[in-house]
Amino acid sequence: MSADVNTLQATVQELEQRLKEKEMAIGALEQANKRLEERVKENEAGASGPTPLTELEETLKRLVMRISMILQAEKCVFMLYDHDSGELQAAKPGIGITDEQLKVFKVSATQGVAGEVFREQKPIILYDAVNDPRTIKENVGILGISNGVCVPLVIEKRDEDTNKVTERKIIGVMWVFNKRYGNVFIQEDVNLLDRLSRNAASVIASAQMYREVVKEKEELEHVIESVYAGIIMVHNSGRLMQVNPSAREMLGLDEDAKLTGDYRVAIENEAVRTLLSKAFEEGSDVQEEITLPDLKAEEEGAERFYQVQTALVKSEEQSNIGIVAIFNDITDIRSIERMKTAFVSTVSHELRTPLTSIKGFISTLLQDTEGFYDPDTVHEFYTIIDQECDRLTRLISDLLNVSRIEAGRALDLNPVPVDIPVIVDKVVAAQKSYTNKHEFAIDLDPDIPTIVGDMDKIDQILTNLTNNAVKYSPNGGTITVSGRKMDGVVRMCVADQGMGIPKDHLAKVFDRFHRIDNRDTRKVGGTGIGLYLVKHLVEAHGGKIWVESEAGEGSQFIFELPKCPPQFEDEMGEGAIPAGPTSNQPGMRPMGIDEETPASN
Repeated sequence: MSADVNTLQATVQELEQRLKEKEMAIGALEQANKRLEERVKENEAGASGPTPLTELEETLKRLVMRISMILQAEKCVFMLYDHDSGELQAAKPGIGITDEQLKVFKVSATQGVAGEVFREQKPIILYDAVNDPRTIKENVGILGISNGVCVPLVIEKRDEDTNKVTERKIIGVMWVFNKRYGNVFIQEDVNLLDRLSRNAASVIASAQMYREVVKEKEELEHVIESVYAGIIMVHNSGRLMQVNPSAREMLGLDEDAKLTGDYRVAIENEAVRTLLSKAFEEGSDVQEEITLPDLKAEEEGAERFYQVQTALVKSEEQSNIGIVAIFNDITDIRSIERMKTAFVSTVSHELRTPLTSIKGFISTLLQDTEGFYDPDTVHEFYTIIDQECDRLTRLISDLLNVSRIEAGRALDLNPVPVDIPVIVDKVVAAQKSYTNKHEFAIDLDPDIPTIVGDMDKIDQILTNLTNNAVKYSPNGGTITVSGRKMDGVVRMCVADQGMGIPKDHLAKVFDRFHRIDNRDTRKVGGTGIGLYLVKHLVEAHGGKIWVESEAGEGSQFIFELPKCPPQFEDEMGEGAIPAGPTSNQPGMRPMGIDEETPASN
């Protein structure tokens, strides 16, 4: 009897010692939890810089490791509920579980032991994971589970005065697996883990919330960094909070420099500083247009136009945190507006010139009631009137084509066999009659093929390019029209020895309304829609066009046309294209251009 009493006393002492150790561990957990909560509150209040995510994970890892040691479990992990997927997903850190296993360890909240614990909010002991029908065998196999305990992770808010629970929220479950030394978990382990999990739940929730905040912050920063518009964010104190790459480039700031100082010091541009100061002083949204130096432009004094919109940044309590300024580059819009204004003025002049000529000759003929002018002179007057009418017709046709292109409608093509040598001879002959300063050379492959295309449109392409070559080589020289048979296409080139095109204009010569504005080109005049139309006419045939030029060295306008445009391949096979030359189609009259024709560039 005495031996039994001694044994019982020894057992009681052992249990008391174990209980004391576990209470000490729980106390340590509670202290760690308290420290972490205080740290999170400090961060939220902005008392210090953000705690690195790795530090939070290390704290969590120590908590999970202590729980594993107290419960004598080989593995310990918590699973958090994801509202979007409706799943319980394992989260870092896990003890005895690899990162790869954590990624695949997930279960629907309606399935398995974890799902039941989550729904019922009651712990479950798992004595035989392999044979228990509630377990998901795939997870059992992946993690090597034999037994375990699962408890709910619950966050409780209590009344400060009464200590009663005022709010209860379940965020997931906590697992311990595989009791060490071949033992199984008992009810005492369940009670202990349930108590530990309550202390750990708030830590886990805080860490998870911090992860989400960090993730959202990083995503927002990535969005701001990738936005084309310039964005500057400034704190109420004047401290720069964010300057995205577009804004750095706009202001000429080093893209790698850390900008955290006062905006009045960090930003040198007076216009930007004034705008930000105005936004702070007025305490309301500001919208202005400013100009800044174009730091990428080669020409000195170039500027870019920006539409700037500022907005107040408010906290959840609706107090002002700072301002954000968005800089939208509207340089191209302003450039188009200027070109359109110049275009309207130019077109008005180009319309008035032939009308003045027509009006003058018609008035002269009407006043000649006595037959003062002989028949040859009268015929010459009629010829000039006819040419001026053609000029007006071409200008109006160009304007209508531009309107059609702007509206997104395709240019109508009338496909017929086109003999390249015939149409080149015709265009060159017309241009020769308008100049005595230039020589013309034709260099075509002897076997250049007949192609399918709109004869009128191809005539317009070549006429426009050769006429430009005449106008933009005012000192004369040789204009060469060449053609080569290529693989499936015909490559044409119109080359001159004129003034050439500056390098920074090469990419823009085919833009609508674009004209090179300098002393030489200003004498030539023009509407700025000729090359724009040429490009679309070539592309309407399934071809492409480009220019090679150097200022002062002349230009080469090169375009390629397929033997048959893709849209007409079904209608006209190669066998339908005659090999020989074709005559002009009825109703197609040559499109001559006199020396006063609107410039095409």
